[in-house]
Amino acid sequence: MLFMVIERFRDRDPIPVYRRVRDAGIKFPEGLKYIGSWIEPNFDRCFQLMETDDARLLQEWILNCQGLGMTFEIVPVVPSKETREVVAPYLDQT
Repeated sequence: MLFMVIERFRDRDPIPVYRRVRDAGIKFPEGLKYIGSWIEPNFDRCFQLMETDDARLLQEWILNCQGLGMTFEIVPVVPSKETREVVAPYLDQT
């Protein structure tokens, strides 16, 4: 299952997070796959696409990020292509 993880940097300050990534690397629990991420230009939020069949792995990862000044929102998502397949049979109903 896919999850959009929305991180908010405290005071729009990404430095503590990037310093930790530089110094210690990113450690994801086994079974949690990082797909990609995007950062807002004002450093307010980071959007990370993650994949796992066990949402507890997201909880474990977030607990490992404590002390970096971030908050997290986790949103389950479905790819557009798969959503189109679900919606297609309903398009011609009146």
